[in-house]
Amino acid sequence: MKQQRDVPQDRYYFVGIIFFILGLGTLLPWNFFMTASLYFQGRLNTTGWSNGTVIIGKEYYFNNWMTLLSQLPLLLFTLLNSFLYQRISEMMRIAGSLVFILLLFILTAVLVKVPMKEDRFFSVTMATIWFINSFGAVLQGSLFGLVGILPQKYSSIFMSGQGLAGTFAAIAMLLAIASDTDSETAALGYFITPCVGTLVTLISYLLLPRLEFAQHYLSKSCKYEADTTDELLTESSMVENGKLTGQANGSVIGHSAKGSSEAEAEVEPRSDGTKQAFLPLEQVERPQAKASVKEVFKKIWVMAFCVTFVFTVTLSVFPAVTVDVKTAFPKWERFFISVCCFFIFNIGDWLGRTVTTKIRWPAKESRLFPMLVISRVVFVPLLMLCNVQSRSYLPVFFYHDAAFAAIMTFFSLSSGYFVCLSMSYAPQLVEPKDAETAGALMTFFLALGLSIGAALSFPLRTLV
Repeated sequence: MKQQRDVPQDRYYFVGIIFFILGLGTLLPWNFFMTASLYFQGRLNTTGWSNGTVIIGKEYYFNNWMTLLSQLPLLLFTLLNSFLYQRISEMMRIAGSLVFILLLFILTAVLVKVPMKEDRFFSVTMATIWFINSFGAVLQGSLFGLVGILPQKYSSIFMSGQGLAGTFAAIAMLLAIASDTDSETAALGYFITPCVGTLVTLISYLLLPRLEFAQHYLSKSCKYEADTTDELLTESSMVENGKLTGQANGSVIGHSAKGSSEAEAEVEPRSDGTKQAFLPLEQVERPQAKASVKEVFKKIWVMAFCVTFVFTVTLSVFPAVTVDVKTAFPKWERFFISVCCFFIFNIGDWLGRTVTTKIRWPAKESRLFPMLVISRVVFVPLLMLCNVQSRSYLPVFFYHDAAFAAIMTFFSLSSGYFVCLSMSYAPQLVEPKDAETAGALMTFFLALGLSIGAALSFPLRTLV
């Protein structure tokens, strides 16, 4: 009870707001580049006329390459995170990543006004996407570790911020399209928005250590390893010939014994009049060691499979296939993809994640859970049979915009719902001491699913 009274309050919920902003900031890079695919495709469109003949330019497969080069850094830096954590400080990883992301966004905004040949623009854009998502991967992994120190509700707040990042980008794109300015100025305003968002995220992170509530948990985490080491050293110094000794009138100090009711400690008198107790070492309750990665994986492999499969299905068709769907009503063509593809998906994904705070079905032990995750594969052919143009092999089955919007709604809701459930169920399947290992494994399999889905987007788009 005393410990509870010592915990400071999160006044005005400032720490919660900061972690919501940090969650938003981690996924701004990916979402702003993905939502701006129409702008990039416009600059890479080399179709033109020459002597009355239409000349078809080079096909860059921008959405496929953007998806792949966004997710490979996430997978790579998830693998490297264990080394980065040991060698680079938290401040450098988080603040440094935000600074580089800000600089790369500024570069992207500047390039809007710089004339450039298509091949060079494509190469520069792909390099920017690679580096901006590399720093984003370091940022996301570091912030997941940071928010894990705080009470569990702050992890939900952080993930809610991540879920809203796509909606934020989609609204920014809609405003840019709806503005009366020319397309170049609208694109410039669009890319200035994440610059401001990243700057706010950086300032929010720098304010975090100044808040008493955050200080309490951050300092507690820093002391943990030192305290554990001191305890083990103290214990080892008290071990003599396979027995643990204590010196307080025949009682064992500072240690509890397993099975003390069945076997009493041996008590021997000392020359100074006190008594020394000896307890068999096997009866002493020692600090539990963390399970190996292999042991943890055996307990969470179903959830690891689920999060991998969900993102494999999602990224295989979104946005590489869905962004090429054409509307049946030409009057709202310039708004169609921004609304029916990006806005609907991001709202649905965010709602799916949010619903899990109230509804958690099926249970983590249920066999129905992985079956429902696998059933999401039906969305792949459904979206490929929408009015995707151009196409070579498959017929169009769903011409109407409403059909595409309905499929996207269920597609996005199920994606957000099952991802959030998988990520939250995994730590519950292991001992509390192994929750951090489970979280790290799930982050790796999340990245693996994103990368597999991005790779599959190439053949699936070709099959349409």
